[in-house]
Amino acid sequence: MRSQFDEQLALLNKKLIEMGAMCEEVIAIAAKALLGGDTELAKKVAPLDAEIDHLERDIESLCLKLLLQQQPVARDLRLISAALKMITDMERIGDQAADIAEIIGFLNGRSGEECDYISEMARASIKMVTESVDAFVKRDVKIAESVISHDDVVDDYFDKVKTSLIEMVAKSPSDGEYALDLLMIAKYFERIGDHATNIAEWVVFAVTGVHNEEV
Repeated sequence: MRSQFDEQLALLNKKLIEMGAMCEEVIAIAAKALLGGDTELAKKVAPLDAEIDHLERDIESLCLKLLLQQQPVARDLRLISAALKMITDMERIGDQAADIAEIIGFLNGRSGEECDYISEMARASIKMVTESVDAFVKRDVKIAESVISHDDVVDDYFDKVKTSLIEMVAKSPSDGEYALDLLMIAKYFERIGDHATNIAEWVVFAVTGVHNEEV
């Protein structure tokens, strides 16, 4: 019975890593499309988002099966509980990458590089997602805590992007619509950072049994 449980846990781990890797890929594609003004590349995001949604359903089903059939205790229960929380954040990361890709289609080929700091914000958000997944793979609390603290960096970039866009519109009012689109994109990157933070917090919980909200 335990061997079957261990096999299912290993499958859960594998699927979580796969979903995390897809989240990294989908944001990287959205960011590259934004910074290059590449609408064709942006179109590759939606199918990947659909795959992430499918993986979320698979993992949720596996978690519920483990909970109902195996009655896990202690650390195993924490891992399964954390997995159910993490996949919700991963799914939202996919959605927000898709939202970014959709907005790129309205930029008329203009690049996000016209806005100061948005490229740095994109890279910082991607770094957070990559390292939150890495923290899970390695069960590394230090990496997870680094991700959590890095959220302030992304928030700071968001403030800088807002200031940059206000200055852009002040100089060229005709850029108002473009600036609003970029502000929405920046907001999605900020939310991606928030979701990466959530993932990291659940990694800490899976390893230690303590969630950030309880501290």
